Amino acid sequence: MSRTYLVTGGAGFIGSNFIRYLFDHEGDAEVRNFDSLAYAGVKATVEELDTNPNHTFIHADINDPAAVDEAMDAVDVVVHFAAESHVDRSISGPSVFLQTNVVGTGNLLDSARRHDVTCFVHVSTDEVYGSVAEGFATEEWKLDPSSPYSSSKAGSDLLALSYHVTFGFPVVVTRCTNNYGPYQFPEKVIPLFVTNLLAGEKVPLYGEGQNERDWLYVEDHCSAIHLLVDEGGAGEIYNIGADAQVKNIDLTRRILEALGKDDSFIERVPDRLGHDLRYAVDSSKIRSMGWEPGHTLDDRLAETVDWYRQRSDWWQPLTLAAK
Repeated sequence: MSRTYLVTGGAGFIGSNFIRYLFDHEGDAEVRNFDSLAYAGVKATVEELDTNPNHTFIHADINDPAAVDEAMDAVDVVVHFAAESHVDRSISGPSVFLQTNVVGTGNLLDSARRHDVTCFVHVSTDEVYGSVAEGFATEEWKLDPSSPYSSSKAGSDLLALSYHVTFGFPVVVTRCTNNYGPYQFPEKVIPLFVTNLLAGEKVPLYGEGQNERDWLYVEDHCSAIHLLVDEGGAGEIYNIGADAQVKNIDLTRRILEALGKDDSFIERVPDRLGHDLRYAVDSSKIRSMGWEPGHTLDDRLAETVDWYRQRSDWWQPLTLAAK
């Protein structure tokens, strides 16, 4: 029997890739794509998804309880990506992060519980653990968020988990590392650097570039979430990482090399406030279920660069609108 999914934030980067993954791997799935089309929600992405008759776009905000409740009717699975997600923006304006990431998540949880949704996947971030100086954060690691963004995600994680403890609601929380791939909004580091270089501009590198991140290809993240829809334990947390830690300066030089540029295209900029030095998670819990990343950064970074080279029709209107 086919399932009906409510995917929040499905006009954004990971959400839209997850919808494509669903259509490729669960062909009879019905998908309601719930997105407010805020700055990182891309109308052109929705138009591409709309070519599939099983896709229905709902232009609405998770901060609107009535719209959430209407969309939730007869839904089997909720996969919740919708969030304010850029650390720099959270520093300059924290309030919208609290409203959307905490209150908006609460609206979804409350409606999903009343509609007897059978699985609610709350997609979070490794940033809730804060900077991990050594080793790898497990799911039991203390929460130590450093920014208004990561703090709001930690709050929404705890809220989601409380719905399992209090109501027995089938919530699964995922915490992933940095994603990359096609359709990523060009404010994030990889698409920002690639599109700047394609436009002949320099790339702004924070400080000395010693901050270290684990880079997970978006399709691998989507496959992990899809697995957890069926096999994730209610009330459980799952880290999702590629174990591919790279310093920002090294990532920058890989992008420069892929586009035939040198270090003269690096513009050093003052470091971000409260910039975490290193993120690293232990994803052995989900790997024990049979999941593992199928792509390496070496495999997919060049392909991602090439996607942006070929899809200026998608990203140029976004960069022009931001200027």
